[in-house]
Amino acid sequence: MSIIPSFFDDQLSNIFDPFSLDIWDPFQDSPSSIAPRSEFSGETSAFANTRIDWKETPEAHLFKADLPGLNKEEVKVEVEEGKVLQISGERSKEQEEKNDKWHRVERSSGKFLRRFRLPENANVDQVKATIENGVLTVTVPKEEVKKPKVKAIQISG
Repeated sequence: MSIIPSFFDDQLSNIFDPFSLDIWDPFQDSPSSIAPRSEFSGETSAFANTRIDWKETPEAHLFKADLPGLNKEEVKVEVEEGKVLQISGERSKEQEEKNDKWHRVERSSGKFLRRFRLPENANVDQVKATIENGVLTVTVPKEEVKKPKVKAIQISG
């Protein structure tokens, strides 16, 4: 995945956000890497470029997305096979009435989709999501690290 925009394909890239239209895969060069595109990847609205923060704490991985004006029915959080977290949604355009006269339209609308490959220590069975004041918070707890049992072997001889 390149941070340099490509002028030879139909995908719009943002050199300041190399993950804006791609799946962020920290294990990109591994044989189990995924790279499918979806129907969302052609979206060109500013809303399609939703910014998401990913913070790791000792207990969990926390994802926060600013989604002003969206409610929980308009946002979908899923975990796909292979520990891929997918956050998607859509903000519809405001209905235009026949007698409406618009002076300026600056709020964006459209679909967004962001995907993140979760690390091996992610407990995907305990994922929780909340949306409050336009901020979506997804909490992916970490699995307990199991320490290997060490058994001393008596050496004879």
